[in-house]
Amino acid sequence: MKAFVHEYGELKVKDMETPTAGEGQVLVALKVAGLNRRDLYIPNRRGEDKEALILGSDGAGIIESIGEGVQNVKEGDEVIINPGLRWYENSDAPPAEFDILGMPDHGTFAEKMVISSEQVEQKPSHLSWEEAGVLALSALTGYRALFTKGQIKEGETVFIPGAGSGVSTYLISFAKNVGARVIVTSRSEEKLEKAKSLGADVVLLDSEDWVKQLENETVDLVIDSVGRATFKRSLDVLKKGGRMVIFGATTEDTIDFDLRSFFYGQYQLFGSTMGSRQELRALLDHMKNFNMHPIVDKTFAIDNMQEAFEYLEVNKQFGKIAINL
Repeated sequence: MKAFVHEYGELKVKDMETPTAGEGQVLVALKVAGLNRRDLYIPNRRGEDKEALILGSDGAGIIESIGEGVQNVKEGDEVIINPGLRWYENSDAPPAEFDILGMPDHGTFAEKMVISSEQVEQKPSHLSWEEAGVLALSALTGYRALFTKGQIKEGETVFIPGAGSGVSTYLISFAKNVGARVIVTSRSEEKLEKAKSLGADVVLLDSEDWVKQLENETVDLVIDSVGRATFKRSLDVLKKGGRMVIFGATTEDTIDFDLRSFFYGQYQLFGSTMGSRQELRALLDHMKNFNMHPIVDKTFAIDNMQEAFEYLEVNKQFGKIAINL
């Protein structure tokens, strides 16, 4: 089978042996996979002395065969891969055995994959293959950040720096679905216009004075994945006693901030990563109930993976990048 791998420091398409489903496992013929920023970072994390690893965390396809003891799905079922491994019930933090698919386990950038039957969910019928293939990692990250950690409520206002990311597009839709007000920022006027078309109520350029522009707004919740470049600016627009959820750091990881002003402001700071299977199922129900569709920016063939990586690296996308398998 054809797969996109990281092997001895090189990214390439390679013929790999087709796996076989063992006990409790399923073999999925993948139709579409989703590219995530995580995939960009894995080569540096692995180094140059490792054997071939199939990258990719997101994907959707058809159950081709099942192993002994599998009862939750059958051959021919259309499914979404849950990339959050071995985290089943919602909890304050992931269990010790939690991993994200695509390292150290083989991932979804392949024509076929074997995975535990516990890690697949029925594909919502209203989604196309492209939409289903890019769904789980970003949508689940956003769902947990907004609802489980952020506790957004109808009538509240959420502030989201970085309007073009895949997670941000989900966040805008989730928040609007439950009656929240949404403020987003971006360096790109084009991305801000697209965010408005998704339902964002207020859009701001990164170059603007956010505090001045939002002096008549009350921001109840900030959800930030940018890191050092926006952390202090985001905190400055948050109301006293407000909540901030951090799920990523696409700029620098390390920041300095004034602890005294933080505790006098009675702010609440939460970390968040991915989500449990319980939350993924709630997310899928949410999407069905609101007839919600992921935003797919562009689709690449597996033979053009290098181009897809370069496209994501320069942040051209608004929404998700799909890989046609």
